[in-house]
Amino acid sequence: MFDDLRQQSDDSGFEQPLDDQDRAKAHLMRRRQNRFLGMTAPQRFVIALMLLIMVCLLGSFCLLMTQRVVPPFLAY
Repeated sequence: MFDDLRQQSDDSGFEQPLDDQDRAKAHLMRRRQNRFLGMTAPQRFVIALMLLIMVCLLGSFCLLMTQRVVPPFLAY
């Protein structure tokens, strides 16, 4: 069982030499792993900015509807 262990470990080798196509695939996989939900950094920024604007608008409308804030042109 343990007789050929050293020979098997030397033969198998963990590092396989990569050719250009394998290197391109590995690079592409690393680039894809850096993405969150398949979006790039500028796309995520735009989504976050739109979410911030929506929360601010909805919060303002909620305050207006519950009459916690009254605009000066509507105050009597």
